[in-house]
Amino acid sequence: MTEMVYGTAPIRAGEPVLPRWWRTVDKWAMSCVLLLFGVGMLLGLAASPPLAEKNGFPPFYYVERQAVYGGLALCTMLIVSMFSPTQVRRLGVIGCGAALLALVFLPVFGTDFGKGAVRWYSLGFGSVQPSEFLKPGFIILTAWLMAAAQEVEGPPGKTMSLALAVVVVSFLALQPDFGQAALILFAWGVMYFVAGAPFMILVAVAGGVVFAGTIAYENSDHFARRIDGFLNPEIDPRTQLGYATNAIREGGFFGVGVGEGQVKWSLPDAHTDFIIAVAAEEYGLVLVAVIIALYCAIVIRSLFRLLKERDPFIRIAGTGLACTFGVQALINMGVAVKLLPAKGMTLPFVSYGGSSLIAGGIMVGMLLALTRNRPQGEITDLLRRRTRE
Repeated sequence: MTEMVYGTAPIRAGEPVLPRWWRTVDKWAMSCVLLLFGVGMLLGLAASPPLAEKNGFPPFYYVERQAVYGGLALCTMLIVSMFSPTQVRRLGVIGCGAALLALVFLPVFGTDFGKGAVRWYSLGFGSVQPSEFLKPGFIILTAWLMAAAQEVEGPPGKTMSLALAVVVVSFLALQPDFGQAALILFAWGVMYFVAGAPFMILVAVAGGVVFAGTIAYENSDHFARRIDGFLNPEIDPRTQLGYATNAIREGGFFGVGVGEGQVKWSLPDAHTDFIIAVAAEEYGLVLVAVIIALYCAIVIRSLFRLLKERDPFIRIAGTGLACTFGVQALINMGVAVKLLPAKGMTLPFVSYGGSSLIAGGIMVGMLLALTRNRPQGEITDLLRRRTRE
């Protein structure tokens, strides 16, 4: 009966975990992640020494920390990629609950590090940004709810997921962190669409976002400054955006040369939010194109592998993870060239930052776990069986 419903696929009984993982994991996507981290280390060597000197640290202080955080992130990614879908779901639900609880207590115990937005917990030796860890957990929990709604007599999962999204976005807006709030809404919208959402509901949600944005513009100076700066056709050369756009312009096609860039001496966030400006100035359009190609390869390969999946949870969750990963990279690079308003968002696996690196490792680990080849799990098996009949 199982073969009639699901089709047949080779199963190697008693196969050890590591060989089975290596045989089924998407090695190309994993290689692209490793290359992105390598590029991040290369750019960190160029971008972080000026900041280390300014703060009285050894020249490669931030590079060494990035290597440590990156090593933890890659180990986390590899471990999570070995999980089964059930284990990924459990990790996501628990992680979402813990991150949401941490988000609730941010106004009381959090700090803004002088940046005007309370987004971090200071631990003395470092800091933790709960919103980074909330993203993969939210995606997994939302996908579970939406998949459950497709079961016979299942719960109203889509309505519950919308309520969860509203709660999460509200807490993020209070920080304020409109960039992460927009990313959460985007993830929910993509998964809702994949789960078979009525078009009018998506239109209604989009209208609600526009209305909320108007209210935020009128009542939040932080939000209004960023929107006004984006709409202003003139770029103040003394701002971070001014330095970044000038660096990209100076880099041209091949860049000014390794170590010859000047933007890292002017940008306080050259090693984080504006790392792509350092890449463009010193290595030119060539390296930027390579970085974009690596992100595209991860997202596109993952989506193509998910097309063959029959399990609604895997299909919805994987799509949400892949699209959110790619859009975060798009937002970071779009801000640097003023295609989007300033968001304060890192470039996954390239920018410096412990929370973003480790959370990125969890997110991509979940994606690799969900896109592994599985016996009896592809929709083409059923279609092939019906064609034969």
